[in-house]
Amino acid sequence: MHIILTGATGTLGSQIFFSILESRFDTLEKIYLIVRKKNSSSPQTRINNILESPVVSDFIREHRIAISKKVEVVDAEKFLEPQTFIDETKKYHFIHSAGFVNLSVDPNSKEEIFKENLTLTKHIFLAYKSYLSKFIYISTAFSIGKLEGFLSNNYVDTEQNEYRNFYEASKHAAEKYLVKAGEEAEIPIQILRPSVLGGNIMGNPNFFISKYMVFYLFAKFFHRNTSSDFIRIQANKDSLLNIIPTDYAAKVIAKVFDTTVQQLNIVNSAGTNIFNGITKILETVDFRNFKLTQELVTTASEFENTLEKFYYKTIGVHLTPYLTSLPQEWDTTLLESILPIPKYNLEDYLVSTVEFAKTNGFRNQRW
Repeated sequence: MHIILTGATGTLGSQIFFSILESRFDTLEKIYLIVRKKNSSSPQTRINNILESPVVSDFIREHRIAISKKVEVVDAEKFLEPQTFIDETKKYHFIHSAGFVNLSVDPNSKEEIFKENLTLTKHIFLAYKSYLSKFIYISTAFSIGKLEGFLSNNYVDTEQNEYRNFYEASKHAAEKYLVKAGEEAEIPIQILRPSVLGGNIMGNPNFFISKYMVFYLFAKFFHRNTSSDFIRIQANKDSLLNIIPTDYAAKVIAKVFDTTVQQLNIVNSAGTNIFNGITKILETVDFRNFKLTQELVTTASEFENTLEKFYYKTIGVHLTPYLTSLPQEWDTTLLESILPIPKYNLEDYLVSTVEFAKTNGFRNQRW
């Protein structure tokens, strides 16, 4: 098997990389990792740092030499020139895990978000389609937008014009493009959609995640707050926070990417009530000067103090559309048949993930 993977230095991509090495080691001939240079670190150095980090499994540590023969790091500058590095006599499974996660609702951000998540995906598919046995696109469970209720795995045939932000819209547009382009080129397309990513639950160290985003940013904001101001946080008491451990999502992807499954939402079968979840997060970071409310708190005239204004002008802009969403639930029948979702107490997990982040100073891995 020959695989091309983008996003291997990212939160989910690195775990996909680990899971493929562990579960497909005997059948994997070569995995090409498309990696950007970062500051003074070359693409190869960044991957070496990942493979030598203390968070890798014993299996990877013990097979390090053999792994080096199966892994080829490609500078992202050659990304759209596959003929310069691949064996043109082979066919490849392309797993496109890299993405531009930007929850901005600023119209000035739209062009950049669509360029990174839709236009680049088009360029990738067109550049590689002659060499593909399959194209696997890692999207998001929220690409369906504001659609409420019980959701199936089929988003592509669902028309949705209301999105919380341009990120959701761009990912949904990319899904639709790929399915159509795949049909025309007779190349199988698979759309996999993880939910909000949380710390690992299946491997060591427990609760590890390489980058703190989404609900972690919420925790980080209030953990570092030095104001004594009281804040009202707008949320919908019926909404649910759906978090899936990153290592579980990665194991599902490594297990399913060469199957006939066409669309799959990688989500938790249950969600945490928003009011309960926010309360747990804030209590864990020792912030208690708040009130959860369903009342509208979005305009300058309604802000009661500096903290409220700062919150709603920064992370509140991005998170409030999710905290106030109508409830969404997902059909996990197919997901559970592929890999059962680990059983654990959702609120205890949420507390543990935030505690882990606090212990590590909310510092992202420098890969």
